[in-house]
Amino acid sequence: MTPAPGAAAPLAVLGLLANSELVAFTRLAADAAVAPELRDRLELCRLGGVATQRLTRLGERVAELGGELPDVVAPFLGTYVDFDARTPAGTWCERLLKAYVGYGVEDDVARLLAAGVDPETRRAVEVVLDDDGHAGFVVDRLSAAMASDPVLASRLALWGRRLVGEALGVVQRMITEHGELRGLLEEALPPGTGEAPLLQRVFAVLTAEHTRRMDRLGLTA
Repeated sequence: MTPAPGAAAPLAVLGLLANSELVAFTRLAADAAVAPELRDRLELCRLGGVATQRLTRLGERVAELGGELPDVVAPFLGTYVDFDARTPAGTWCERLLKAYVGYGVEDDVARLLAAGVDPETRRAVEVVLDDDGHAGFVVDRLSAAMASDPVLASRLALWGRRLVGEALGVVQRMITEHGELRGLLEEALPPGTGEAPLLQRVFAVLTAEHTRRMDRLGLTA
């Protein structure tokens, strides 16, 4: 199968997001295995099913563009290997925050990139990134944990800052290694950002999104 003309950038965005969903499925299964309560295990299993449905949807759009899902995912395999190695979660709460904050940065990048692709691909990305309940799950569990442990909030705030710093490092490497994404980011950034370097502009948007996530938890970014 030969990709349609002009499909390289959309296929790269779909590959990036499909890899994210593949990683999410594996992570959710691992989280379910160590969940402290049965209700948490069941919910995480449900969310793992959502991740597989999203992967199927992305695969359908890849096929419509003349691509193959393994081919578009392959360039992004291992994107977060170093991130995982540098940010081992020591507790259940740290594990939850890592999924919510650390991998949330990758979703934010996908949203930015989608602004520069064709309408059908953009819609596919938006559908996949619709809130599947994981954010609400994390906020509910962490809020309850912090309410019963006054020290936990300050520890998680520090952990969140470490996570976002490492995640931004992943984004920097990704922009450097995948030139097809760079042009999409140039188009996607809000107007009025001036002549600041691309990476600085990208980080400004991603940091603002990170702050909103932390605010939802009542934590200082």
